[in-house]
Amino acid sequence: MAETFPHLFTTDEAEALLVSLRPLVDDMVECRARLVELQPSIEPVLQKLLGNGGSKATGELLTVFQKLKADIRAIEALGVFVKDIETGLIDFPSKRGDTIVFLCWRQGEPHVAHWHDLESGVAGRQPL
Repeated sequence: MAETFPHLFTTDEAEALLVSLRPLVDDMVECRARLVELQPSIEPVLQKLLGNGGSKATGELLTVFQKLKADIRAIEALGVFVKDIETGLIDFPSKRGDTIVFLCWRQGEPHVAHWHDLESGVAGRQPL
């Protein structure tokens, strides 16, 4: 069964969208890093919640989760797929010849310069 996507990006369209995506991806990666930092305090916080106690960590945890969720939703609303929140890896559906592929970009890369087929994922990244 062939994959269908509402929009197939050209390399130029994906590149132009990076202006809007970079801050979202940066924020997404920062939120994920903050959640990792908060991880040691999560279990005690959850134990307190069971007893109806609250904590500052609970509020921060909720805020970071909400921000992360909003970033991912904003990226996906543009028709782009979030593949890895740790490295800021995103994919743009595209067409290469007659084949549907993903243009692949990772936080810190200057341009959209890679692609991979739908099945291979980032392991199959190839230069454009």
